Parts: sequence; C-alpha cells; structure tokens
Amino acid sequence: MKFLSFALFLVVFSTNSLLLQSQVKVDQNRLEKRIMDLAKFGLQENGETERVAFSDADVAAQQWVISQLKGMGLATTVDYAGNVIAKRFGSDKNAAPISFGSHIDRVPNGGNYDGCVGSMAALEVIETLNENDIVTKHPLEVIIFSNEEGGVMGSRAIAGHLGKEALAIKNSSGYTMGEGIIRLGGDTTKITEVARKEGDIAAFLELHIEQGGTLEKENIDIGIVEGIVGLKWWDVEFNGFANHAGTTPMNARKDALLAASRFIIAVNEVANSFEGAQVATVGRIQAAPGAPNVIPGKVITSLEIRDLSSEVIEKVYSAIKERGNAIAKESDVKITFAPLDTTADPAIMNDLIQQEIAETSKKLGLSFKYMPSGAGHDAQDMALIAPTGMIFVPSKSGISHSPKEFTSAEDMANGANVLLHTILSLDKNLN
Repeated sequence: MKFLSFALFLVVFSTNSLLLQSQVKVDQNRLEKRIMDLAKFGLQENGETERVAFSDADVAAQQWVISQLKGMGLATTVDYAGNVIAKRFGSDKNAAPISFGSHIDRVPNGGNYDGCVGSMAALEVIETLNENDIVTKHPLEVIIFSNEEGGVMGSRAIAGHLGKEALAIKNSSGYTMGEGIIRLGGDTTKITEVARKEGDIAAFLELHIEQGGTLEKENIDIGIVEGIVGLKWWDVEFNGFANHAGTTPMNARKDALLAASRFIIAVNEVANSFEGAQVATVGRIQAAPGAPNVIPGKVITSLEIRDLSSEVIEKVYSAIKERGNAIAKESDVKITFAPLDTTADPAIMNDLIQQEIAETSKKLGLSFKYMPSGAGHDAQDMALIAPTGMIFVPSKSGISHSPKEFTSAEDMANGANVLLHTILSLDKNLN
C-alpha cells in the first residue's frame, strides 16, 4: 500500500510538473528591454543604430551578450569562428544538445530586429527556464552566430563549409572575415576545429522576424518555415573602352555602363519569364572611371539569384548569362561572370520539428501558416548537420534591412513562447 501511494504521488507530481511547465511563459517586457538595450550598441546621433559585423559596436555587443549569458549561469565561450557558444547542462549527460539562437550583427543602415529577436529570445528562454527551475533532459546550447549578414560566416564554419578563400572577403567595416574573426576572439588557424558532424546536435531552432509582409497582411501570429531558399552571387564585369564623352560619336562608343544597364533590365525580364517564386537581383553597380565627361570603360555589377530549387537557380542563371552575352556582343564590350563564395544551397526544414512548432502554436492559441523563407539564415547551414526548424513572427509592413524595421513586443513574445515550448516538447520526444 505504501508503494502504491508513493507511485501515485510520483504520477501526480509528474502530471502537475507537466501542467506547470505548459503554463510557463516568457517575460514580454524583459524581452523587449533586451532588444532596446542591444540597440544601444552602435547608437548614432540620429537615433539609429549601426552595427555591422566586426565593428567596434559589434565587438562590444558580443561582450554584453556574453556577460548576460554568464549571469544566467551558462558556461559561455567564443569558438574559433567568433561564435558565442553558451551551454546549460541537462539531466542526461550523454544526450546531444538542443541548440537555438541567431545573430546580432546588422546590415549597414539596418534595423533593431533582424537576427536580434531570435538572439534575445534565446536569452529569454534560458532565463525563463531558470526562474521556473525547469531542468531539461538534453543540454541546451545558445549560439549567437558571427557575421551572418556578411555571408553566414559563423554557421558555415560550424557546418564545415567556410573555405579559406572566404576569410579574405572584406565587409563594410573595412575588416576581412579573417581579421574580424580575430577581433571577435576567434582563431583563423583553428577554424576547421569548429565544424560539427551529424549527431553532434539533437535539433536546432531559430526564431526570426519574417522580413516580409505575409503574416501581418493575413493577421497570422506564427510562420512555420518549410524551407529556406538557396542563393548564389556573381560579380558581372563589363569591359568596354573609356573615351572622351564630348568627342566620341554615339555610334562609335564601347560604353560599359550602357551595356550594364541593358543587362540589369534583362535580369528582371528573365526572372519574370519563369513560372515560380524565383527572384534575381542586381543590387550593386560600380562604374569606372566615374567622371561625368568620360564614357565608362569598366562596370562591375552584382547578380544574386534565389529559389528553393538549385535546378531553378541554375536555369535562371543560364538564361541570364545567355542574354548578357548577347547584350555584350551587340554593345561591342566584353562580359565575364565570376561566381562568389558567399553562396548557400536550399535547405528544407525538418518535418518533425515543423509538426512540433505547429502543435505548440495550437496549444498556445496562436494562429500559424507554413511558408518558405525568401531570405537566407544561419538555420540554412545548420540544416546540413542537424534536424532544423525555423519560426517566423510578423514584420510591420514587411519592412526589413531598414531603420523602419519593427516587430511588436507581443509578436516577439509569441515567438519566444513557441520557441520555449517547442524546445521542451523536443526535449521530451527526442532520444
């Protein structure tokens, strides 16, 4: 009878514990405050924040995040690629960790929410678990990835795909990736030691703002990402002949900028000629010598193509290249396409994790929809080595990569609660 009473006590205790866990919620105000505190790193006189990877503001923000994590009792280090890695121990010492996080670096003239919401939500999840004395079976690992905006550098290193040639690429801070890694506390001579293999991580989750207007327009709380588009970048160079703008007849010119202009229009036309949601963009153009009275002799443009299918990306590129070659011939200039290392393959999110996010959203009374991600994320690389899922929350007016970027405190908290309870559910259901 005593044994039966004790067993009944265990059942009741376990049931009550699960019920209490299901009622746990993040602190919305604390989450929003951390977002605002993070925005102070790189704050300018105009009230906007500049914090590109490797800048002084980025280094200072990283140190602040580390102090926050250490203050929560997490074993926190910076790996050789400049990623912040913070670990919370679980009850099963042999279990692989459930990892989650995002990034805190920003594009030039960016906003306070891209990457930052997922990063600060990760901290909020840990603090909520600590406050409620919840011990997970799996260890939990917060990852704040380095230089996401400049080529998902940190996550590529963890996935084992950061090539040596990428370390020479310079961002708008003026530092190369290699120099930036050292500034963040990493070590480029040991970069390969950062790579993890399949099985090292039980699951990876990333919370992020949508960076589009679908969720807000349809009044939906949560986006469950089905897949992240692949993207490829090229430098496209046009070489004509620089000559005097006043004495060279119009029909005798080898105008590289004119050819580039026709090419930019062709990129748009080709992308629209295919069925589907593929996109192609020319976002940068440099003309030389850059004088008003000189016909441009050399122009370099960027070319970016994105889609959920690598085959579609290749088809669109082939069609664009064909049009580019024809324009170059007609314009009497030379065109070359140089692929850049900052590329990513399409990544499909794990079905089980998608289901867990959906079930969690239902239990929390939140509406949701399945959707693709048109932007690249660290989750894209993590999907190469671990079952991965991604949670979206609404972006006001679909604005991102802009100082006007905004996600409400309520929407951030909704996403953080979905992240928290999806982690707890995975912890219970994964081996």
